[in-house]
Amino acid sequence: MAHETKLEERVAHLTRAVEDLSDVVTRQGAEIDRLTRQMAMVLRREAEREAEGGGGIVLGDERPPHY
Repeated sequence: MAHETKLEERVAHLTRAVEDLSDVVTRQGAEIDRLTRQMAMVLRREAEREAEGGGGIVLGDERPPHY
């Protein structure tokens, strides 16, 4: 009987660990989705900026366009 109790306890702990890990993976998946959307938005904005000709990179002694 004691052996069965130990096995039941172990299964309960493992079940809890799996549930906790599942929660972590779910949260991470949501965060990855959010970051992917943000990155796509940044890339789209940068592509639009480059298409407009405003690369925004200052080379050498060039003054930025707002001077």
